[in-house]
Amino acid sequence: MRSRLFFVLALTALIIPARLESQVQNLLPHQWAGTLKIGSAGIRLVFHIREDSLGTLRATMDSPDQGATDIGIDTVIVKGDSVRLTLNRLRASFEGQFVSADTTLTGVWNQGGMSLPIVLKRSISEIVVRRPQEPAKPYPYDEEEVVYPNTRADISLAGTMTLPRRATPAPAVILVSGSGPQDRDETVFGHRPFLVLADYLTRQGIAVLRFDDRGVGKSSGSHAAATTLDFVTDAVAGVEFLKSRKEIDPKKIGIIGHSEGGLIAPLVALESRDVAFIVLLAGPGLPGEEILYRQGVLLAKAASATDAAASQNLMLQKKLFAVVKQEKDSATLHNSLLQILKNDPNQLSDAVIQAQLRSLTSPWFRFFLTYDPRPALSKVTCPVLALIGEKDLQLPAKENLKEIDAALRKGGNKNFVVKELPGLNHLFQTAETGGTGEYATIEETFSPIALKEIGEWIMRQK
Repeated sequence: MRSRLFFVLALTALIIPARLESQVQNLLPHQWAGTLKIGSAGIRLVFHIREDSLGTLRATMDSPDQGATDIGIDTVIVKGDSVRLTLNRLRASFEGQFVSADTTLTGVWNQGGMSLPIVLKRSISEIVVRRPQEPAKPYPYDEEEVVYPNTRADISLAGTMTLPRRATPAPAVILVSGSGPQDRDETVFGHRPFLVLADYLTRQGIAVLRFDDRGVGKSSGSHAAATTLDFVTDAVAGVEFLKSRKEIDPKKIGIIGHSEGGLIAPLVALESRDVAFIVLLAGPGLPGEEILYRQGVLLAKAASATDAAASQNLMLQKKLFAVVKQEKDSATLHNSLLQILKNDPNQLSDAVIQAQLRSLTSPWFRFFLTYDPRPALSKVTCPVLALIGEKDLQLPAKENLKEIDAALRKGGNKNFVVKELPGLNHLFQTAETGGTGEYATIEETFSPIALKEIGEWIMRQK
């Protein structure tokens, strides 16, 4: 496909006279918008190009569907009738030209070793992202900015607590986010699922504490140096904080963990006897290594990769993970992984290789890869609700729910619900394929069916 694209551009250039650099320079200062097709979905990009007082072209980029604005563009280069925009921070670039009309730039977006075709149209209208479930103030409940300590880690955690207006102490939950540095709303692809979840539950009479991960937003500490076990202490600190509040019923404090938060919740329940119940939203039941293998194959197929390409990626994963598990010395690990990545037949770019190295050698990844959640789950005695979407490609429902169910039964837990929710993806959106490319383009932030399941189950806990 790539060679065909360049053939078409070259052929067109023979028919249409090339513009002068000065003409291109004059055409560029506008807003330009286009859609990047990734698998079955698309992500909109918007470029704002202007000319400063010295006549130099300056630009920024928005990715509305991902909630990103004013991303700095480092250089705007005009050469002949071609344009190149570079974004060093993202290790990305756009290369295009005015093929026919003065209002259309046809080109390629380069990032992470991939080159994807994109057509930018000159636009004067504002690009709007609809997130209809996000609540609007004034709320029918109280909202409070809070800061509380994690004394074991010597850090402070900042968050938002929402409190129903009621005369008696309320049941409460702490929302624990998935992997990677997350803010209190678990903001991803322009969605704020924890904001929507907190709003729904508080309207049902349940107090909610959501917080910025350590090292994110207004919370102190380092996220990059932490592992899942460190994040457990952050959630325990939230339990201690809620116990100090007169508005909260100390016997009805629960944990809702999404994705990695579903690993954390059972560990918090084992460490703190004050945890009355836990909710696992797309929480793992399999060890990290097994999850990553299954995830890699499913996401590759969702992105229209061939069976051969998916198989090749799986082989690469197995080589890399074997080294991560075996090699204890950091320098040797780094060099061994570097050689494997450099010898990969896909000829990965330097940017991709460096990103992979940072991830594979991080303390978090080295813990996650070998951690098995089943022993902890088998020791949980409080009530458990485990939900996974049928179309979840990051954490396949049937395999993980089966293991969660078996672990809870093995430990003799008598109060648990394990359920697959039809048609929902990893973010609990109603989805078509479940591929990650859909996350941004789906307007729904959190399925009302899932919200109802969670709220009604919590209110049934005595």
